[in-house]
Amino acid sequence: MPRRRTTNHRQRTGRPQRHKDVLHGRGGEPGDAFRCVGCRLDVPLTAPGTAHRNHCPTCLASLHVDLRVPGDRAASCRGRMVALSMSVRQDGEWMIIHHCLSCGELSANRIAGDDNALALLRIAVRPLADTSVPVRALLAL
Repeated sequence: MPRRRTTNHRQRTGRPQRHKDVLHGRGGEPGDAFRCVGCRLDVPLTAPGTAHRNHCPTCLASLHVDLRVPGDRAASCRGRMVALSMSVRQDGEWMIIHHCLSCGELSANRIAGDDNALALLRIAVRPLADTSVPVRALLAL
């Protein structure tokens, strides 16, 4: 389905994000943080620039918990997802492409305002470090 174009890149004309009732606490109660599967740091649930947090802002690791809709927490895999690549939407928004190490599924997640800028740039320039692809071929894209 094509996305609607906006006149201002900060203003969205699409459907507003719905409230997510995500239960991270012990015993199924709402929590205020979760432990990262990658770096083991406590990560707050609030994320600037997005309605729900789906990855660690430090190491960008995630869990495979969403099935179809971001925030639905309906996936049964629960495998570790690593940041594989970056993508940019037509409106200029950056997306992290995660790869599930258990089932192999790929998913795109919006970056949050507090994500580690150095980690994001490392992923973005990773194709330039690959010696099997000529750099001039990548720059011609």
